[in-house]
Amino acid sequence: MLRVFLCHFHQLQNGNKMDKEPITINGLNKLKEELTFLKEKKRPKIVAAIAEARSHGDLKENAEYHAAKEEQSHNEGRITEINDIIARANVIDVKKLNNEGKVIFGSTVFLENLDTNEKISYKIVGKDEADLKNKLIYFQSPMGKGLIGKNKDDLVEIDTPAGKKNFEIKDVKYI
Repeated sequence: MLRVFLCHFHQLQNGNKMDKEPITINGLNKLKEELTFLKEKKRPKIVAAIAEARSHGDLKENAEYHAAKEEQSHNEGRITEINDIIARANVIDVKKLNNEGKVIFGSTVFLENLDTNEKISYKIVGKDEADLKNKLIYFQSPMGKGLIGKNKDDLVEIDTPAGKKNFEIKDVKYI
């Protein structure tokens, strides 16, 4: 199963046009939560704001009305975007794969920066869940590309926007 996944992932990395977008289970759940919030909480508030602004009369010069309509447009656009992402989601659950110490999509990589001796970890994720502050890195980022396919105990040199960095992969976990 891991070989099939790696073959599929290799196609993604090499830019073959595919409709499916890899995402972790956690990433998919967060998108579903955001979708529920936008539809059930934010949408009704916007509709109420539009109704309130309409009651103030002339719509041509009604700033509240135009602001609410713009907010409605952004909200509906994000709903459409999330629905599209969910429809194309290829959910990867690394917990169901045998951990062979290989860095793959969804794995958590424990690194030591060989230049500074700093220890850091990253989870390799999809575009919509990447968040560097939370140590979630996009698999197509320079760091993600530099780590995918490597193994525990490998030494890697990665070209980052801040220059070349040298790391040792201390551990790889499928969590």
